[in-house]
Order: sequence, then C-alpha cells, then structure tokens
Amino acid sequence: MSFSLCSSELTYPNIEGLRNTKANPVASKSFRRAGGYIKKHYFLSSYSDAKKMVIASHLVPGHLEGSFMGKRRQAEPRRKLEFVRTLLIDNYDSYTYNIYQELSVINGSAPVVVRNDELTWENICSFLYEEGAFDNIVISPGPGSPTCPADIGVCLQLLLECWDIPILGVCLGHQALGYAHGAQIIHASEPIHGRLSEIEHDGCKLFSDIPSGRNSRFKVVRYHSLVIDGESLPKELIPIAWTSSDDILSFYETQKFDAIPDAYEGKSVQENFDSFSARNGSYRASRHVNGTKSRKVVMGIRHATWPHYGVQFHPESVATTYGRQIFKNFREITEDYWLQSSSFSSDRNIHYTASMQVPHVNRLFGAVHTGRQSVKKEDNRLNREAPSNGQFMQGADQRNFGFFDMINVLPPSMGAKFLRLKWRKFDHLASEVGGARNIFSELLGGNRAENTFWLDSSSTEKGRARFSFMGGKGGDLWKQLTFRLSEESDAAGKRGGHLLIEDAEGSTNSKFLEEGFFEYLNKELLSLCHEEKDFEGLPFDFYGGFIGYIGYNLKVECGAAANAHKSTTPDACFFFADNLIVIDHHSDDVYMMSLHEGNTTKTQWLDDTEKKLLSLKGSATRKLDERISKAVANSPHEAGFHSEKSREQYVSDVEKCLKYIKDGESYELCLTTQFRKSIGEVDPLRLYLRLRERNPAPYASWLNFSKEKLCICSSSPERFLRLDRNGILEAKPIKGTIARGATLEEDERLKLQLQYSEKDQAENLMIVDLLRNDLGRVCEPGTVHVPHLMEVESYATVHTMVSTIRGKKQSNVSAVHCVQAAFPGGSMTGAPKLRSMELLDSIESCSRGIYSGSIGFFSYNQTFDLNIVIRTVVIHEDEASIGAGGAIVALSDPEKEYEEMVLKTRAPSNAVMEQ
Repeated sequence: MSFSLCSSELTYPNIEGLRNTKANPVASKSFRRAGGYIKKHYFLSSYSDAKKMVIASHLVPGHLEGSFMGKRRQAEPRRKLEFVRTLLIDNYDSYTYNIYQELSVINGSAPVVVRNDELTWENICSFLYEEGAFDNIVISPGPGSPTCPADIGVCLQLLLECWDIPILGVCLGHQALGYAHGAQIIHASEPIHGRLSEIEHDGCKLFSDIPSGRNSRFKVVRYHSLVIDGESLPKELIPIAWTSSDDILSFYETQKFDAIPDAYEGKSVQENFDSFSARNGSYRASRHVNGTKSRKVVMGIRHATWPHYGVQFHPESVATTYGRQIFKNFREITEDYWLQSSSFSSDRNIHYTASMQVPHVNRLFGAVHTGRQSVKKEDNRLNREAPSNGQFMQGADQRNFGFFDMINVLPPSMGAKFLRLKWRKFDHLASEVGGARNIFSELLGGNRAENTFWLDSSSTEKGRARFSFMGGKGGDLWKQLTFRLSEESDAAGKRGGHLLIEDAEGSTNSKFLEEGFFEYLNKELLSLCHEEKDFEGLPFDFYGGFIGYIGYNLKVECGAAANAHKSTTPDACFFFADNLIVIDHHSDDVYMMSLHEGNTTKTQWLDDTEKKLLSLKGSATRKLDERISKAVANSPHEAGFHSEKSREQYVSDVEKCLKYIKDGESYELCLTTQFRKSIGEVDPLRLYLRLRERNPAPYASWLNFSKEKLCICSSSPERFLRLDRNGILEAKPIKGTIARGATLEEDERLKLQLQYSEKDQAENLMIVDLLRNDLGRVCEPGTVHVPHLMEVESYATVHTMVSTIRGKKQSNVSAVHCVQAAFPGGSMTGAPKLRSMELLDSIESCSRGIYSGSIGFFSYNQTFDLNIVIRTVVIHEDEASIGAGGAIVALSDPEKEYEEMVLKTRAPSNAVMEQ
C-alpha cells in the first residue's frame, strides 16, 4: 500500500543542520540521570532490533505484515468516522493533557492516555490490530532525547512498525519520528523555551487553512533544546515546516499583529508595547549565537508514504495561533485515511473502545474506567473489568498512586457524619471594632495565640481577595491532624506515613496511613454529609472543615518518584475548624459560624463570641510597638540569617540548571534555597502582625500548631488552586518579579520592564501551559481557559507577573483529587514537572519543608482554596527559616537569578529582624 496526503514538491530553505558538517549530534545512549532514582520501569524489549533496522535500511510499507501486525481483517471501505479515537502516548510531560483537552473536543471522544512505558508491545498490537481500538496515535512532548530509551519508551517501535495508522508526534514525538528513520538529533543553536517563532510551511494537509511566512499571524510556541539535523533527513522524511526568520518572539511582541490565540481571552496590548519600546529600545535577547546568526530550524516533517507527521513546536500551547486547526487537520487526515483504507473492518469495536476510555485523572489515580461516552447496556460488563488481553495500569502507577473510586460515594465501612451549620451575620461591623487585626488579636491572640489560624486577606485591592477566616481550638468537633511521611517514602515507589490525631479533649491517637495523607483526607471529607440550605445566602465558600498546610514533600503522593531530603517539620498539619469568624472586606460584614454533628440547639460559642465581638471598639485597637529599629535590611544576611548555599554555590547551581535545560532535560527549573536564623524566645504573633503590615498580601496566613512548636507567618501573594461552589477551578501562578521603584517614574518604568521582559514572559508562559495541563486532568473537555495572561500586579515591595487559569471540574472528581492532580504548584517546580522535581532534588541541599507547599482550607462541602507558600517565615523550635528561589530558563543570567532570589526574602527577613 502506498499512501501520501502531501504531494507538493519542496525546495529546502537554509534550514539549521543542512550542510552543517560541524553538527553536534546527541549521543545515542541513555543519559545518566541525576539523583539515581529517575523512573526507568520499561525499556523497549526489541529496541536494539529496531535500531538495527534503522541502521540497516529504511522500512518499506508492508514488510512487517504477518509478524508484528497481528491478524488483519479485510472489508469494504468504511463510512467517515463519527468520532475519532486517539491513543495518546505520554512521555512523562507536563503538557500532555493540553493535547488531551484539544483532542477531546475536536475528536468527539476522549483520548486514551498511557505513558510510554506502561504497555508492552504485545498489548499495544492487540489494541491496535486485534481489537481495532484506535483510529490514530499522538505522541506527546517530553523531557530528554529520543536517543535515550528511558525517555522515549515504546514510541520508536510505534513509529517503525505502525506504518498503517496515522501518527502525529509533537516536539519529542517529532524528534522521535526523525530519529526512528535515521535522522540525527543535535543541539539547537540556542535552547528555545516559552518563546515564539513565525512559521513557513509547504501547504500540506496538516497545515490546511493556516497562513505561512513572516507577518502571517501563524506564530507558534517552542519548548526545545534539541532539533532534527536537517542534513541527515533520509528520503523517506520530507520537511513540511520551518522557521521563517532568525527572530525569536516574545508573547507580547506577537500582539503587534493581533495574533491572539484561541484559548487566551485577553486583549491586545499594542499601545503599551509601542510606548515602552519607543522609550526603552529593544528589549529582546540577542538572536546571535557565538557571533553568527542562527539558521532556520525544521519545524515539521512527514513520511513520504506513511500517514506519519511531526511538529517541533507546541500546537497545544495557549499562545500558539492555529494550534487547534492543526489538530482538526490531523483528524481530517485520519478520517480520509480510513475512508480509503481497507485494513480494518468498518465496525472497529466502537463499544469496546468506549468502555476503555481512561479519564483525565487516570494518570493520577491509576483508575481504568469509562470515559464520558455512552455505552450500551449489554456492554456494561466492560466498565467493571479491565480488558482481558492487557492492563493499562502497570505496576509503576499502582505503586505510586493506588486505586481510587472517583465517584463521591461513601464507602460502606466508613461512618458518615451529618453536620449542621449555625451562623450569624453582623452588617458593616468590621471597621467599627478595629478591623481584622484587632478582631484576631482581642478574640484569639491571648495565651500566645496557641492552636489558632488566620487565613488573612490583608491585601484586597483590585478584588484580589475578599474574605478572611480565623478561629482556634474550641468546639466538640475540633481536632488536629499531624502527618509525617515514613522513612520508606524517601525511596522510589514507596508511600505512606504516620498520622497523629488529637481531639478536642486532648486525647491522641496514632495510625499508619498506607495509602497516604491525601487519600485519608479525601475519605474524611467524603464522610461528611450536609444540608445545602444551611449555608444558603453566604457569599463565601468555607463553612468549616480542615484548615492547615501541605508540605512540599507530599509530592511523592502526586507522582514524584521520591524525596531526596527529609523535612524537619511535619509534612502536613491541619485543624478541623468547627468554630470560626469570617470577615467580608468588600462589605465590611462579620460572620460567626459554628458546626455541630446532627441537630442541636447549642449556641454557647456563638453567644459568647458575639458578646466579645460587640464589646470591641475601634479606639481599643492595639498598636504595634513602634520602639523598633528603623534599620531595614536589604538582604537576609544583613538580618542575621545564614544561607544553606553561598552566592557562589547558588550561581553554580543555576549553571547546572542551564546545562540540564540545554540538554533537553527540562524547559524550566525552579531552583530554591533556605535561609535560617536562631531566634530564641520571640512573640510569633507580633512577628506576623509586623509582616502583614510591611507586606500585605491576598493569600497571607497565620498558623500556630502549639504542640509542634510550629508557627507559620505567610505573606503569600500567590493562589495555588481554588474550587468554588459552582465547580470552577482557578489557579493564579506568579512567574516574574521585580523590585518597586523609589519614585513614581522609576516604579512605572520597572513595572513596564517586567511586563515586556522576554525572559519573564517565557517563564510565565511555560507555567501557564503547565497549569492548563494540570487542570486539564480533572476538568471537563473544552472548559480550561486563560482569562488573564501575564498581567502585572503591584505589592508593597515588588511587582509580579500573574496569570489566571480556570476550568470546570468534572462531576466525578473529588476536591482532594483536584489538588493531587496539580500539587506541588507548577510555579515552584518548573516543567516538565516530574523530571524537573527529580533534577531539583539532586541539586538542592535540603528539604523545602513547608515552603513551596500550600496553606488553605478544605471545606466540608468539597470546596477549597490554597495558596503557594512563598514570602513566608516558618518558626520551628526556636529557629526561623525563609525559603526563596526563582525559575531558571534558557535566558537566565546566573548572577541576576541570585539577586532576584534574595529580593524575595526582604519582607520576611525584615519582619524577623524587627523583633
């Protein structure tokens, strides 16, 4: 069989790698992974044989029939597909579920996602050829190189042997297509991550209805350090796209041409862009490498006779224009191919495939069950059992995640608690009694504010935040959960830990959680029943429940391979808050809320707290002691902190990160370190009040776990993730920070400098795409969008670049599992997340502990709101620690990265110094 969808002849442009006799090929060997524990569960059983085939000759259609291809079924040409079923191979990337979301909408059927080492070749052949379960295959991006078997898994074998199934490779998948047929993979002249290029193409069907060339509005996002050497392309592979010029563009530069991508809802910023450019000149990094211009780069290839395509860029990125059109075109290519093909029967086991659909949370929870397609009643048996000829979830995922029932149905073995809420509202009272600070200090600040919490929206400008929640130990339902990961969790594939529970009477109980803390918390929340009418009329989403923090090391319950460093603080600590006070900063209203189990007439806490609240007067507001040093430290060292790493070591670590990025191991690495200071006897609450005064923030917080000798004073400006009562998930990552100016003119100049910094735009864009991926795992297809992209917000000491991502949660996914799908926040890891965390563990010298984790609440009605723990002082056993770091990207300057990291410590370190 000979098949070609693109028949145009092509004249090669001056493509990078053509006639390049000094190309630097990437060695065809397994890279040694830092840390020694990077997952290598599966190597191609016939990889060496596949390589021999590539070296010996290029494959011709049909020569594998009868060996690997299984039994073929002949039939008349089929009708056009009603929906397209895609096998999406995930190369452990953090953008795969952006592709998943696009294909779910375009194909009319959710793809089945499997990682590149989960299925044996025999399983894949059975699904593709015996069951006829898929119409096409998409190979995702990913870290590393196609020359490394651990990075590419089964993909090379698919590309070599599935010549009769349409395949689209993206980024690493594109490079794999070239490498499988003999092309060399080399380092690009410079790494390109989170930056855009204009693209020319040959007009083949993959680029149907897409413009071409300079100023054509076809701009694509690139995340890669390696490229296909165009000179080494065999005759079987034809270039179909390439960069149209030497220029690499930032996102805002593309707005000059009104090239607004589909998934971004913002407006053009041309006026500000022109104004800033005119006053400040060029802001873009040099396009010259080693004194010479970079050559054009192959951006797309196709096989001459097979329906195989590859694109080096990322069509799924929020900033790529016409990305959705490319996926639509691939669907049409698939439909046309099967319309003309007689390789399969017209009924390609539709019901079988529908039952196999793996939901977007399958990668997280190891569950294999029906997607959103309807299945006939006679096929319901397929929902209850895995396919007999192979399992999707192999041992790796079962060890890392276990199996979770995604439906919010209480397990029969658990006792349900029926909670009732009583509440009272006091209109316009907050300012009359001295505001949030005075309410907390007078009602909860006594006895060193032991066992108290305060989710403190101390910066409410421009609608950033609206509500503050505060409370302490008191009610019958109050308890404290303290969780520490077991020693075994430091080893790959291990999980679980020790939970200590203290109840309202002071009794303690300990247990070992084999499934981990997240699953325990999930079961606890699912065991709480409620009446919605109890909180009708309340304008906020927290009505009582768990309030506390999740430490960074709980990444091992979210897919990370292991923890290289053990935390000295508990890995998670939560109160169950049954009595709380809520302040609405927008209306100045105050609410008191009390939870009880079952119906009750008890109102003692409400009565007592009301009396105390109404007795407060604005004039009684306690003032901070002004007898403090007027000195302000410019660095944590001046404030008496010592760093885990010297300036020289941190700069050296940045250079290590840049080397990993150059080699394609990561697109972005969020490198961090810790500063520590022995503080002896201090008043932690006073420290927090000083911090919130100096650096008010929308997601600030105070937590005091007295028995753990642990106080957390956070002035975080960053939301990790929120789920509201309408099922809307929202993330607000921050990437890009610059100091405020001394004058209004300097301040505005610095703000614009941040807004149009190509480096900071690249950082932010990479994390936006990562958070879109994380939300895409648990959101309804087609609902993930970006209403605000790269907006600059100003705080007391810094300007920051913030984006907002939203999506509609799937109804069969719990609140806790939404958090698990995205934790830790991508702004604190880099991308791809799993590989980046492993690399960072190998570079960083100590545990991040609470820093980089999340503080917030899980309400008993399955809503939550969590911050990212940054700009935070952690006081534990008479030591204060401050974590700080920054995203390292290809454009990073090591010295400037160190200076930005130190800048982020100023507000918290000064708050400590003033004690």
